[in-house]
Parts: sequence; structure tokens; C-alpha cells
Amino acid sequence: MIGLGTIGTGVVKIIQQNQALFRERLGLDLCLKKIVDLDLEKERGVDLSSISLSNNISEILNDQEIKIVVELIGGYEPARSYILTSLRAGKHLVTANKALLAKCWEEITETAKEFKVGVYFEASVGGGIPLILSLTKGLVGNQISLISGILNGTCNYILSQMTYEKKSFPEALATAQKKGYAEANPFLDINGTDTAHKLTIISSLSFGQNITLDDIYVEGITQITLEDCLYAQEEFGCLIKLLAIGKIANNKIELRVHPTLISKEHLLSQVNGVYNAVYIAGDNVGDLLFYGKGAGQLPTASAVVSDIVALASQINHQGINFKEFLPPREKKREILPVDDLFLKYYIRFTTVDRPGVLAKIAGILGNNNISVASVVQKESLEKDLVHVVMLTHQALERDVRKAITEINLLEIIKERSVLIRVGEME
Repeated sequence: MIGLGTIGTGVVKIIQQNQALFRERLGLDLCLKKIVDLDLEKERGVDLSSISLSNNISEILNDQEIKIVVELIGGYEPARSYILTSLRAGKHLVTANKALLAKCWEEITETAKEFKVGVYFEASVGGGIPLILSLTKGLVGNQISLISGILNGTCNYILSQMTYEKKSFPEALATAQKKGYAEANPFLDINGTDTAHKLTIISSLSFGQNITLDDIYVEGITQITLEDCLYAQEEFGCLIKLLAIGKIANNKIELRVHPTLISKEHLLSQVNGVYNAVYIAGDNVGDLLFYGKGAGQLPTASAVVSDIVALASQINHQGINFKEFLPPREKKREILPVDDLFLKYYIRFTTVDRPGVLAKIAGILGNNNISVASVVQKESLEKDLVHVVMLTHQALERDVRKAITEINLLEIIKERSVLIRVGEME
């Protein structure tokens, strides 16, 4: 194992606690032979006396007895180099590194095929939720048409705090950091990048073609305010969630990560705190919801161990089935540009409090083919300012963006307008 941080320590715990269970179910023993980590002195609360510890990666890469390498250091480098060297040495790989998989999928999988070794990555998406296994095995008899999921526990916790505890974004983020649900530098979480990494992986598996980060429209939650959470809930019966959405429509694929208004009645609206959930629609199985802890030591370590066990069983019995863990990812369908989205929208304008404001805004929307389904005017905290909140009928994204750009130039607009897409409730 490369890396003995929080998840690595959890892997050690589970393997040590369940040796008898693995022996009973698999007819073999799992031996954690070597661990490489930069810090060998830190107390981790597990018995490491039977495991060789080192800070020299070559002791793993050059050990011919080791059949499986588990990479848990994350990031691009040196993880990429270690992984590729392991594969070229004929070692099977288990990894939780969603960022590296999203960026270097083709390089890693082609190397694995060349050297006839396996790559397993259940822990890369959804923590302890068996999502990858379900997509590659359980749902193999289905054409997946929709993925809609909450895939970042940090963002979901922040939005839950804003919705139910009435905290501002900075207050909710600070609480998440205090409880250990957010990193000291939470940028990759709150700007949507972490969610996009995960969508890259599961949409590639679901839609059978090579999806890259460049294919995904990404927008984080930093522009969401407490007022938006309250207006969504109180005026429109909705909650705001950061969703990862992959959808096939008219033989094109929509791929997007952004805050979304969803009805309180939708299953995903019930997913709060640090939990993750993924809603999947298949042509034969219908609608499914996968729900569970999307992060944390033992849930994520559980997914890592499941991959180790699956690989060990295959090695011991029938060898590796390459098509099982490396489904085809060749480009087939066109990616729909974000400008071509046809959705409903929540828009909040901060304006001066005077007659004629609503007419000016509505006029520009109408000139851009956007009709308003509902409008609410709310008093702002600042004197002589009001919030005008609108819910539109379906409109083209490019028309909505153009209209908001024009409206933001009006002298009556005093803050940048907020745009949030409204979820389609398939």
C-alpha cells in the first residue's frame, strides 16, 4: 500500500479485523506485506508490527511477491508515476484517486491492458457506496439514460447548514471545517471540481465513451447565499443542491455540475449533511437511488477493501477479466454545449426600490424569448434595495445568459444577478 493516511489506516483496520471472514468467503488469506509512507513515526492506532514499513517506493515496485498495489496518496504526481510503474511491473492496482483517473484514464487503462493487469477504483466515487460495481456489473443489462447525483459531502453539508440552520455561506463553511468535513483549503470541493472528477468517471462507465473534464460544464456553490436557500424553500418549495448531471437526450450527452433547485418531493432533496446519493435511470431496471456516506475513513476504506478482495478472488480462481473493469470509452455521441440547454431558471436580481423596475427586467427577458412563471419581490437588508426573484419557464441557456448580461448593465441593478438552474424531475 502506498500511503498510510486516514483511508490507508482504515484499510489496515478492516483487513486485520476480517481475516477470518475473508478466509471463509474466499478460501485465501490477504497479506498486507508492505506500506510506504513519508511519515513512519505517527501513531495511527493500528498494529503495524507484522507489516514492513518504508519510505522507499522501490521496495513495493520491485517486490515480485506483491500482486496488488493500493495507491492512496492522491493527486497527480508522484501518484501517476507510481501507478504506471506498478502496472508495468505486472501488479494489479486499486486506487481511490478520482482526480488522476479523470485526467489520465486513457494512459492508465492502456498501460493496464498492455501488461494484462487490473485497475479497480470503487472508492473513487461515492465513498462506501458500491456505485462502480453496480454500473459495471449490476446494471450491465441496461442502457443508462440519466445520472443525477450529490457527490460531494462538503458542499452538501454547507448547503444543508444554510437551508436548515440559516447560516451564511462563510458561516456554514467554517462549521464544516471545524467538524472536519471540509479541508483547510476547500477550493476543489466548493468550486465543483471534485464533483466533476467523479462525474467524469461514472458518466464514462454509464455512457460507454471517453468523457473528459473538458466535456463537463462546472459551476460551484460560492455564489449561493442564505437568501437564495430561503427563497427557494419558502417561495418555490425547492432546495438547492450541487448536482452532477449526465443525461442522454436526442443522441447527445449533457454533462454538467452546478447548483440546482430541486423539488422537496424529489428523492435527492432528502439527502442532507455529508451524505452522497446518485439517482440513475436505466431502460430495463427503471429508477434507482444509491445512498450512503460519501466520505470518511471506514466507508471509503470499505470500498478499497472490496476492490482488493475482488482482485484477490479473480487472481486466485480464474484470472482477470479486462472487459469487466475497463469498459469501452470511445467517443460515440456529441456533447451538448451548455448554451443549448433548455431548462427552467431561478434568477435573483438586486435592484433599487422604485416603480418600473419589474417592467424593465421583464421587458428584456421577453425580448430574449424568456417567459416568467413566477415572480416575488423581497425586501433586502440594505435600505432602498429589494430582491426581485423570478422562476422562468423553459428557455435556452444562451438566451438567459444574454438577457442577464443586458439586465446587469441597467443602472437599477446594484449587485450581480444570481442564476440557478431548476432540475428536471425525471
